[in-house]
Amino acid sequence: MSAEQSPASVRHVVVAAAVIERDGAFLVTRRLRGVHLEGYWEFPGGKCEPGESHAACLEREIREELGAGLRTGPEIYAVSHPYPDRIVELHFLQSELMDEPRAMLGQEIRWVRRGDLAALAFPPADEELIRRLSVS
Repeated sequence: MSAEQSPASVRHVVVAAAVIERDGAFLVTRRLRGVHLEGYWEFPGGKCEPGESHAACLEREIREELGAGLRTGPEIYAVSHPYPDRIVELHFLQSELMDEPRAMLGQEIRWVRRGDLAALAFPPADEELIRRLSVS
């Protein structure tokens, strides 16, 4: 946060992300050019609309981004992380795809083995989750 920004002027963004594991590998997508944190890998998901549950947000986002249905499970990790222009509150939910994922937005998609997650560049807010998943 810069000296001229007050805490009240910083946006608070609530994000839900799907942690999808299949055959020992996790589904990750690469953030597109022109968006916040472009080029970083992430667990698919997106911003929650006002009043929208984390599960409903994920079901909507996964259909839009990956053209697939989703079954959400329990929240496995949550974190709030400050960036210079926003505070991101991230909720990671264990999830299961109901269809094969397709890159509806042209984003890169990968299935990454547990031990290889740490080799990819994830946003700073994901660091603890990556550490936990890598050793599980």
